[in-house]
Amino acid sequence: MSPLRTGAAAVLPAGAGALSRRRERRERRAAVAAVPRPVVPTSAWLPTAPCSPQVCVTAGRTVADVPRAVLRIVALLVTLLVGVALLPVSRLVPVARRDVLIRGWSRAVVRAAGVRLRVTGGAVAPDGGLLLVANHISWLDIPLLAAVRPARMLAKAEIRGWPVAGGLTARSGALFIERDRLRELPRTVARIADALRSGAAVVAFPEGSTWCGRAQGAFRRAVFQAALDAGVPVQPVRLRYRVEGGAASTAPAFVGEDSLLASVWRVVTARRLVAEVEIRAAIPAGVHLDRRGLARAAQPVPAVAGPGRAHADLGG
Repeated sequence: MSPLRTGAAAVLPAGAGALSRRRERRERRAAVAAVPRPVVPTSAWLPTAPCSPQVCVTAGRTVADVPRAVLRIVALLVTLLVGVALLPVSRLVPVARRDVLIRGWSRAVVRAAGVRLRVTGGAVAPDGGLLLVANHISWLDIPLLAAVRPARMLAKAEIRGWPVAGGLTARSGALFIERDRLRELPRTVARIADALRSGAAVVAFPEGSTWCGRAQGAFRRAVFQAALDAGVPVQPVRLRYRVEGGAASTAPAFVGEDSLLASVWRVVTARRLVAEVEIRAAIPAGVHLDRRGLARAAQPVPAVAGPGRAHADLGG
């Protein structure tokens, strides 16, 4: 035994050495528990992005913002309920008229949340099979894209359980996917391809995860196989949120272990929030012969490592 340890033990009262060792073990365990642990993917192919709202989301608010936020929430709920009520009626009108109604309602949802919509770039193909792909930041992305081109949404199965929005998404013809079941991937791709062949537009978020908006993930390739199989064009769209006249804003981000209610509250309390939808040139069918090249061409900007939340799309 070390002379130093022997000398120390000699001056400690009986049992104090054992207490000291137990204290040291507790302190080591506490130190290990305090170290952030990496996010472990739920499957080998489902993308994840380590993040928490405390790390990457910034949202300034004051007590004065609360009354306005409450009014916005009421307006948002009323607008959503109107959409639910009108769904059965909308199925009875011609497709062109229905698309106009969906665009108008989607813009109303964005306005009710207190967000201004700004669309730049070219026009989206008005009809025919089309795969619409975009980076993913927020739950607001869905009405933003519907305001540009009404389409069937590719959504995770958990969304069915969301209050109000879950029922609305289900009735809108969304294609729900089981993201944690790798064996379902070929069947899911086939379902998307069938929808595209039928002339429907399908919206997908190929990052497979929401990101804070200051960084983004690489587009996963599996969903692009459906476009290749169906022989339809791909329409890339870039989404950004910023304070009017200022820098990018992460207030709308729906990331990490964030709850939907917390994310909605940040949006409705934000001031002068602008959602920018940049429509990029469509990629015609047949230009790229493999899904890797097609995914790379559709990527709005080079992928940057950063935080996010596993959310609503295919990996692969």
